Amino acid sequence: MPTSRDPRRWWALVAMCLAIFLVAVDGTVLSLATPSIVEDLQPTATQVLWIGDIYSFVLAGLLVTMGNLGDRVGRKRMLLIGGTAFALISIPAAFAGSAEMLIAMRALLGVAGATLMPSTLALMRSTFSDARERSFAVGVWSAMGAAGAAAGPLVGGILLQNYWWGSVFLINVPIMALVLAIGLPALRESWDPNPGPMDILSVVLSLVGILGLVYAVKELATHGLHPVYLAAGVVGAAAMVWFIQRQRTLEHPLIDVRLFSNWPFTGAVLGMILSVFGLAGSLFFFSQYLQFVKGLSPLAAGVFELPATMAALVAALVAGRLMRRFGRGPLTGLGLVAIGLGMAGIALVLDNPHYLAFAIPLVLIGGGDGVALTVASDTILAVAPKDRAGAASAVSETGYELGTALGIALLGSVLTAIYQRSLALPPGLDAAVTKAAIESPGGAYEAAPGLPAALGQALEEAAHTAFQHAMSVTTLVGAMVLFVGAVVAWWCLPGKLEPVEEMAAH
Repeated sequence: MPTSRDPRRWWALVAMCLAIFLVAVDGTVLSLATPSIVEDLQPTATQVLWIGDIYSFVLAGLLVTMGNLGDRVGRKRMLLIGGTAFALISIPAAFAGSAEMLIAMRALLGVAGATLMPSTLALMRSTFSDARERSFAVGVWSAMGAAGAAAGPLVGGILLQNYWWGSVFLINVPIMALVLAIGLPALRESWDPNPGPMDILSVVLSLVGILGLVYAVKELATHGLHPVYLAAGVVGAAAMVWFIQRQRTLEHPLIDVRLFSNWPFTGAVLGMILSVFGLAGSLFFFSQYLQFVKGLSPLAAGVFELPATMAALVAALVAGRLMRRFGRGPLTGLGLVAIGLGMAGIALVLDNPHYLAFAIPLVLIGGGDGVALTVASDTILAVAPKDRAGAASAVSETGYELGTALGIALLGSVLTAIYQRSLALPPGLDAAVTKAAIESPGGAYEAAPGLPAALGQALEEAAHTAFQHAMSVTTLVGAMVLFVGAVVAWWCLPGKLEPVEEMAAH
């Protein structure tokens, strides 16, 4: 029976979409839980960033390896194994008693997530052989991924309104159980019939390279030049250069680096990275701004960000049709410009009391993300050889997770650095309060209620001023990155669908 006529394909799509939705939610759900975690676990400013982005770092580091493993042992099998592990690890994460334990559990969730994400997109290629059906399915899948990332704060807000912060992890268990229940009968197994041996050195080099570079960038942006962070960057860069050179000589490489000589493929990966970079970075610190500065509850903050969620969902669903009409390059560029305009818009309206002033930038961010993410995913599937679908999907998902990690790490680090430099503390604070206030705005807001009224108010005002200034500058920096990326992605990607499909056949 042709796979395009297999009635199970739509149920398979449901399982794949639920999986990507949950993994995407986990990438941003902690943005609203961060204040509660800060109050309960008392993490340092560096630990707060690690809690936020270690999940994406580990995912990004392991996706290429897990994508290749799925090509070898079966993509359905990897999805089911990863789903089971994801649900089980979520339980100790929910009950973590220290910042260190929570960071460790988030890292393990990243390992499990790395087995899930390449499998979902790679299975799309084998499940939907008809190009139009596949474009529609990828649009739905991307919509769920974009909506999941944007809905993380809302899901977190609903849970945190009624439960403790650990509930944002426990919600993974029933949803992943549903994925397994649907996926077991509906998903069709697929794999590369001639995968060749797995090169362990390449696995190590890809992990060391990605983690070393991202760690170095994050720490250098926050703490300035330091020999340890510089060394991490040098080691990461050297590992990546060695990894790329090794892939060119292997008969069965982890990544076929020749794919990057194909401009549509490279442009699609860039679009993937930047679309999530803007969304994840914006929501991570915007959620803190809504709670710390505007004084909203977690649920109210999640509802406040709902326009981004809805716009991402709608945009991803219509992106396939728009792509066939206007072309991949123009649509991707437009999506990235929309995210950049949304970020710049937020910088300009932070003092505005009207909700509509925030809703418009949030719609631009969510809508731009939904469009760019869908076009990028569909392009990568169209260009890559079918037998390397898992590896190519892993590159796509690595771009997704790198975008998430870099959005939080780079923009978060810029925000922290500007906040610390512009913070003018009132006199009369003791050393412990001063240190907490300098570490992060959360520390200042947590310490203020325990001080004499006038001093506490002065501390809150100082943190408010510094945090708002840091927000403005950081969102404008992110917007500039998106504008430049839009031009590059537009140039790399072809105007119409047909040339990319033809390239896939060669």
